[in-house]
Amino acid sequence: MKNSVKELRDEHGYTQKELAVEVGVTRQTINNLEAERYNPSLELAFELARCFDCTIEDIFMPDPPL
Repeated sequence: MKNSVKELRDEHGYTQKELAVEVGVTRQTINNLEAERYNPSLELAFELARCFDCTIEDIFMPDPPL
């Protein structure tokens, strides 16, 4: 799944650690999200959307079908 977590984090001026604390995960989780090695839980996706004041669809884009 593609995402814009890094771009949104940069726009909002968060470090990975600050964003992790804000949404209740580890810095490594944020790093893995940004590297697209991890798909978030629905709860985390909602927390990120709340933090960035946008919708989940603004952050996460599904991979195109094969």
